[in-house]
Amino acid sequence: MIVQKLLTLLEKGEGENVEFKEYLTSYHLKEDRFRQLACQMNHRIIMGKGTAYYVIGVADSGSIRGISKEAFRETIEVLKKIASEIEAEISAVEEYEVGEGRVGIVEITKKVPKEHILVGTAGHVDHGKSTLVGCLISGKPDNGDGATRIYLDVLKHEIERGLSAELSFAILGFKDGKPIRMKNPASKTEKALVVENSTKLVSFVDTVGHEPWLRTTIRGLLGQKIDYGLLVVAANDGIMRMTKEHLGILIAMEIPVIVALTKIDMVDSEKLKKVFEDVSKLLKSVGRVPVIVNNLEDAKRAAKLVSNNDLVVPIILTSAITLKGYDHLETLLLHLPKKYSAGSDFLMYIDKVYRVSGVGTVVSGCVKAGEVREGDEVYLGPFRDGSFVKTRVTSIEMHHFRIEKAKIGDIVGIALKNVRYDELRRGMALTKKLYKSTTEFEADVIVFTHPTLIKPGYEPVVHLETISETVVFESVDRGYLKAGDRGKVRMRFKYRPNLIFEGQKFIFREGRSKGMGEVVRLLS
Repeated sequence: MIVQKLLTLLEKGEGENVEFKEYLTSYHLKEDRFRQLACQMNHRIIMGKGTAYYVIGVADSGSIRGISKEAFRETIEVLKKIASEIEAEISAVEEYEVGEGRVGIVEITKKVPKEHILVGTAGHVDHGKSTLVGCLISGKPDNGDGATRIYLDVLKHEIERGLSAELSFAILGFKDGKPIRMKNPASKTEKALVVENSTKLVSFVDTVGHEPWLRTTIRGLLGQKIDYGLLVVAANDGIMRMTKEHLGILIAMEIPVIVALTKIDMVDSEKLKKVFEDVSKLLKSVGRVPVIVNNLEDAKRAAKLVSNNDLVVPIILTSAITLKGYDHLETLLLHLPKKYSAGSDFLMYIDKVYRVSGVGTVVSGCVKAGEVREGDEVYLGPFRDGSFVKTRVTSIEMHHFRIEKAKIGDIVGIALKNVRYDELRRGMALTKKLYKSTTEFEADVIVFTHPTLIKPGYEPVVHLETISETVVFESVDRGYLKAGDRGKVRMRFKYRPNLIFEGQKFIFREGRSKGMGEVVRLLS
């Protein structure tokens, strides 16, 4: 007998805190699939304010299939393991017989549900990246001169000139499906309260649009564990050279893209239509599928499409003056799930180093894998000779809020015991496992642009995580490379060893010459 509760869930369909699964097996415990399912479950719980319902024995469409008793039990065990990964639990199981099969409702709960996604902004200078984020976190319209940008720009000359020159960070919180606004987003206390009270956090890594600081933008998009890229295009300017540069970086790093068309109040309908068509054409030329977001339901559907297919790119029309489209963007951000779950071994690349009075040396960065707790012993390095030292985590802060544990995707400041500030540099790493540093490695590369032939002895700068280091092309498997070529290259860090891993992607550049690669083998 099928009870009304089950019929109601089937009629409602998937979404928010309801997920349909026919059955799950040990296949779904394999690393990549397991992480995907853990992220999905955590997101469903967030949307359900602490509770999610899994209807098993039914197809994605909601049609009842029914599964065997053994398949039902195995599915429950797999759900238990997924729930345990995100510190949730199965609180109730209802099982019903349908013909010769079974269907069921599994209730999964989490006491303090939290989800944290990272969004990296990108786009041409003066297209409104910082203003967009400033309006989002404050809920206030801009005055037309970038007044809300002050919530992000942190250097005196940035504020005076209205141009960002360094990475900025901002936080947007959601609770019960609604954004938490800050009266003063520049207040450390208010930022800490957002972290404490939100069930979902969106951290923005606001990058730089001015060409001379392209390396800073690359650092922001590669050095943090970005879940989504927010590409900003001003309607009055349209697509510019740096728009294409930044889109290329996001695609090369396999980061899902969202496009915000800004300053729509400054153009007429014909100009806006032309810019929208140009953006759509650009996206299609690189294999992406543009999807316009016209209302809140479109935003929810777009979030689901993006989470299932990285090739889908939502396009949202916005105005910082009127705040038109901002509710669509907020809804999209609310419904976008975290793209990664926890890895096994803790790893964080250092982005900045501080000397804090009364605290000591503090390093900040984004947790790339695993988790770290206050009091943990960690390894720090490599130093110039390739060595690592053991130190202890004395405290952790996220957006000025003290936390006991940092996990993958969190942007945090970590205070370290007995470490000298002047011995540290950007690109070093914190780990729980002692690794060997690398001086030489082999990589598969593709050259995007270069005026002549690339031969052994070529010395570009490699951007990998927060590492920005000159490398020497020791050998090229085919003797040389030119624009558009792919090849295998043996590389050597010119000045110091670094901690890198097979499978990591990087960008190399020298002037306007650039390309990307992937580490395939560590040599020494």
